[in-house]
Amino acid sequence: MTEVMLFHHAQGQTPGFFAFADELRQAGHTVHTPDLFGGRTFGSIEEGLAYAREVGFGTLLGAGVQAVEGLPDDLVYAGFSLGVLPAQKLAQTRPGAKGALLFYSCVPISEFGSEWPQGVPVQIHGMDADPLFADEGDLEAARALVAATGEAELFLYSGDQHYFADSSLPSYDSAAAALLTRRVLAFLARK
Repeated sequence: MTEVMLFHHAQGQTPGFFAFADELRQAGHTVHTPDLFGGRTFGSIEEGLAYAREVGFGTLLGAGVQAVEGLPDDLVYAGFSLGVLPAQKLAQTRPGAKGALLFYSCVPISEFGSEWPQGVPVQIHGMDADPLFADEGDLEAARALVAATGEAELFLYSGDQHYFADSSLPSYDSAAAALLTRRVLAFLARK
């Protein structure tokens, strides 16, 4: 099966984050879940982002890169929202990546290099009316990534929630989360 490095979102390692990781494990995959926040969780996206700003996004990104030290190269890198930063960086810059799963966020390819690496498939998942995804440049970056490589898929879900696949948060959308999970498991089964 596939080995996955899964990075949490700005509210930290919530029970819903762990539940998603456990679903992947139940399907036979090895899932690493590094804690970039040192055990902290936050009651809102805003609180988590305030903490991330205090610590420094560069510091958190560096911690994500350090989390793969000693692990094999052939990982699938996955991240939820803030966790997309280290996941996308590693998928673009660490040789041997088997794929990337970007949930609720995507940054321009130019953030971590000049092009998406050949042979590295990627899925991007977000809600079509999520203001953090659709209105702040992530959807645009996702569409540009799809246009730049024949190995990218963009999945848009109907709704306006950001953390829609985190079963422990009020933003959870069970139907969208179930579809996302099916698509992710199919992606991982091909690795």
